[in-house]
Amino acid sequence: MMAGLQWELPAELCCRPMAFVALTGLDVVYNAVHRAIWDVFSTNRRADRVPISFKILPGDHEYPKCRTKRTSYEWYIPKGILKTLWMNKHLNLVPALVVVFYELDWDDPQWKEKQSECATKVEIVRSSLQSRNTKVAVVLIQKKTPLPPGEDLVASERAAALCHACDLSGKSLFVLPHTDHLVGYMIRLENAFYEHAQTYYYNEIRRVKSHKEFLNKTTHQLLFVRHQFKIAFFSELKQDTQNALKHYRTAYGLVQELRAYESNMLEIKTLAGFINYKVCRLCFQHNTPLDAISQFRKHIDLFKKKIGCAELAFEHAAWMSKQFQSFGELFDEAIKLGLAAIQTQNPGFYYQQAACYSQDRKRLALQPSQAGAVYPSPDPLDIQSGGLDYYGQRPWRQGHQSIDPPDQDKEKRGILALQMKERDVPHSEVIITLLSNAVAQFKKYKCPRMKSHLMVQMGEEYYHAQDYAKALKLLDYVMCDYRTEHWCGIQSAILTTALHCAYLMASVKDYIIYCMELLGRASTLTKEQKSRIEQNLIKVLKNKMPDAEPQCDQSSAAAARSLWNDSMALGGANEFIIDMQDYIPFIQCKAKFQSPSFHVDEAIRLQVFLKADCPHPVSFTKLSVSLSNQEYNQWCVVETSSQECKALLPGKTRCYNFSFVAKTKDIGKKIEVAGIEVMLGSGRCVFLRWRGGGGDAAVTHEVLQTSRTSRRCDADDDIDWDCLNVLQSTMIISRVPKISVELGHQPPALSNEMYCIHFTVQSLEEAVAKDVNLTAGLKPGQDANLSQTTRVTLDNSKLCDDTALPLIPDILLGNLKPGEKLERCVYVTCSTTGPRLFLFHVAYNVDVTVDGRQIVCKCQKDETVTIETVVPFEVSANFMSTKFEPLEQVAVDVPFLMLTEIQSLSPWPLLLASSSLQNFTMTTNTPHQLQEVILQKDECASECFSLRCPPLTDGNNTVPTGQYLVLWRRQSASPDSPLIETTVSLPHVLLESVPLHIHADIPSFGRVRESLPVCFHIENRTALVQEVQIAVEPSDSFMFSGLKQVHLRILPGSEQQMLYNYYPLIAGYQTLPQLSISVSRWTNSAYNLRRFLPHRVFVKPQGKELDNDSIAAA
Repeated sequence: MMAGLQWELPAELCCRPMAFVALTGLDVVYNAVHRAIWDVFSTNRRADRVPISFKILPGDHEYPKCRTKRTSYEWYIPKGILKTLWMNKHLNLVPALVVVFYELDWDDPQWKEKQSECATKVEIVRSSLQSRNTKVAVVLIQKKTPLPPGEDLVASERAAALCHACDLSGKSLFVLPHTDHLVGYMIRLENAFYEHAQTYYYNEIRRVKSHKEFLNKTTHQLLFVRHQFKIAFFSELKQDTQNALKHYRTAYGLVQELRAYESNMLEIKTLAGFINYKVCRLCFQHNTPLDAISQFRKHIDLFKKKIGCAELAFEHAAWMSKQFQSFGELFDEAIKLGLAAIQTQNPGFYYQQAACYSQDRKRLALQPSQAGAVYPSPDPLDIQSGGLDYYGQRPWRQGHQSIDPPDQDKEKRGILALQMKERDVPHSEVIITLLSNAVAQFKKYKCPRMKSHLMVQMGEEYYHAQDYAKALKLLDYVMCDYRTEHWCGIQSAILTTALHCAYLMASVKDYIIYCMELLGRASTLTKEQKSRIEQNLIKVLKNKMPDAEPQCDQSSAAAARSLWNDSMALGGANEFIIDMQDYIPFIQCKAKFQSPSFHVDEAIRLQVFLKADCPHPVSFTKLSVSLSNQEYNQWCVVETSSQECKALLPGKTRCYNFSFVAKTKDIGKKIEVAGIEVMLGSGRCVFLRWRGGGGDAAVTHEVLQTSRTSRRCDADDDIDWDCLNVLQSTMIISRVPKISVELGHQPPALSNEMYCIHFTVQSLEEAVAKDVNLTAGLKPGQDANLSQTTRVTLDNSKLCDDTALPLIPDILLGNLKPGEKLERCVYVTCSTTGPRLFLFHVAYNVDVTVDGRQIVCKCQKDETVTIETVVPFEVSANFMSTKFEPLEQVAVDVPFLMLTEIQSLSPWPLLLASSSLQNFTMTTNTPHQLQEVILQKDECASECFSLRCPPLTDGNNTVPTGQYLVLWRRQSASPDSPLIETTVSLPHVLLESVPLHIHADIPSFGRVRESLPVCFHIENRTALVQEVQIAVEPSDSFMFSGLKQVHLRILPGSEQQMLYNYYPLIAGYQTLPQLSISVSRWTNSAYNLRRFLPHRVFVKPQGKELDNDSIAAA
């Protein structure tokens, strides 16, 4: 038996038990029909088909012999619990059913001969079974499809005859037609086979149960366990898993009752492990994982202290490891089938515990034994028969069940053989496999710390197995997490193992890296240990061989010295670049610019701080800083010859200052520290490289700790490292301009006016400001609509048109001497209201000196001003009749009035130069009244126009009036500035056609008791003759002469006149006698016509005659 394999669970225990059916009479090599039948049985078996294990056997196959049945157990002493071949026998050797296939049709002409031949084959099978209870069945392979039962009388008679000849029941004879529906027939045949197998295993269970009455608990304890195990196993074969679980549990309880002592402890634990495996497997299968976990915990609690022989304690550790491993595999298999696991209860914990027991096994197996011991001869583990008879027994005393071993000398030799065999077991390989399985589970269930912990153990096992490359790879991988989380103790232990691996592999770069980390601030090594490591590091940097690491394997250390010698002899790569961000080295580095921004006319100051954490001073060869703009790198180097390259003292911070002048092309750009490089060594050059402004793997954690402790930095001579903050970038900004810019204006701006902004610039420079230019106008980035409605110009002699821009760039102003002042006027026109942001950008060049270098600086200054634009005035227009009554409709060709009103909204006085009507559709002879009118805020200016709308030909009853044009400017503007034209669209009018029009000629006033002649004109504007009745209504204020009532006929397009003399009786505004006019064609004509007539007139009192004498006397 190979070392270590005795603890593997037997395959027949771990597999799923299925009914074993043997098939005879099939020639699958030369007969295509038989091959097709076998393929249906054996290939592509889906989960919904019955669980049967088929095997083709020859008809005369010799089956295992059946032992003679016992009739009494009175003097029987069992030699063990479970035979090693029993499970395999019933899984693969003893079938539950033997099926004889025979080609025979019901109408075969040689029926008698073939019937006899078939009966002979059946008899041969029965004799081969040797009195076993195995069922026998016959399947007739036929070419024709059989008729339904009862219709084929010949088939029924011959089937009965064949059953009689073969001594078979009718249920054991089957017909298999080889037709297109072969698969369907085969599945039905399988189900029938399954029923026969069920019957066989049921009978076997009854047979085993029948032995119970012959047993007693004094001498047959082992048999009680054996029989319960057999009943449970047969139940599994019968696919009765509930009963199987019940009997396995009973068997487990009986195992606990067995008397245990050193000589049989291994057998008891072995069988207990088998039964526990079965119980847990069935619990998972029944979807009761908690029962499985509970059973396993109980199992472990019962047997974890039953070690047995002290010299073979490693066997107990191996057994315990296998228990955890097998349960973990069962758990994992159940999860794959749909069981849900959680982070705190997953297979990883069981694999981890299995690995722990394997480590205990390794430790116990490798303990010092008898010095100079030789493997015993003859070999006590050699079994002549080829294998153990019973599970868990010793090869040199099989079947022995007493407390004391029969031969003490043989016992000692056996123990020694086991101990020496155990030394050949690849323990590390076993442990690594288990740990790997656990890591996979913890990774799956997101347990990063457990995963890292187990990977460290895997690395250590690889180290013990002398596979240093894999050990180093694993340890280097997990160290990232421990560095980041600052687990100093764990990290130091891992680094020590990694350093041993690097030394034994002669990996120079890895050796340097781990030496640096073990010398760093995160290391928990003693000062003496660090001193030794530092000395080794110095040797390596001088291209010398380091001293061997303590506790290294002597043979490996000798091989390592040879590798180091080869490395130094061959030379190889003597330059190594190490990125410090991935480690916690013994040199710390921080870089900071003295300011987050520098003007282009001042020197940029950069400081680099270095601190050594090793126990002894360390010197470096070169310090260089790489910037984002490589042109400045030449100014940030400290060479070996420099006095500043002194040794770094332990725990002390050294500061290195660099200074350089930025180029003007970098204005507005960032300069960043791309990296810092420190070169160590002379024989071998090691470049320690920090990305950015420094820092390493532990900086984030340390910054967090510093912020939590709220440490205050003292302003003393010593630099406090924790108070140093990295500032790895700075911005180059333009030189501060030394000019003053003033903007003068009178807000708000008025819509469409030429708004003047007075721009004044004065130089405060000590040198001449050259090439001064101005960019003025609307600041970019605002609403796009503002760009379309804003115009800027420098010429105020004419109004801005669409060619003017919202922003005028690069207006050349020339040079400015120190103290010189320059003025310009910028005119802005805004066609819409609202706020606008205007920019005045002044740029110029000036010569300056920085650190003795002459540079030309481009300076610029921005001034912005927000200007609100408002409407200067509002214009309103109203339509009225000649009697100043509001009109909703205007009669065609009838005079009416239009009143316009201009109200000032400007806070500044406005000059209204003139107004006019444009695109006018009406006729008027009224002159314009607004000429050079000045309006203050909220003042109004009005005009009145008498209009007449001519007849329209297009039939439209709504017509536009036209536009009202106002010419204006601010009163404060210069007389030469152009006038602003503001055009207001007048409202449309609704026209009304009047068939009859009447108007009166009447004096503007009358006098009491004096005649007041009134002439009425009635005009027919239709194409029809109009009959009009007119009556004069009496009035208390007037007497009149003329027709009081008259009937008129007015021809089309003609006019009638009626003359009346009114005689006023009362002075003042008096209501005239009203005309009542009715037209036969229009019922409402009286009201419509009366609105055209005057209603009142002013009557003056009667005048007195002048007394000339009195006047003369006066």
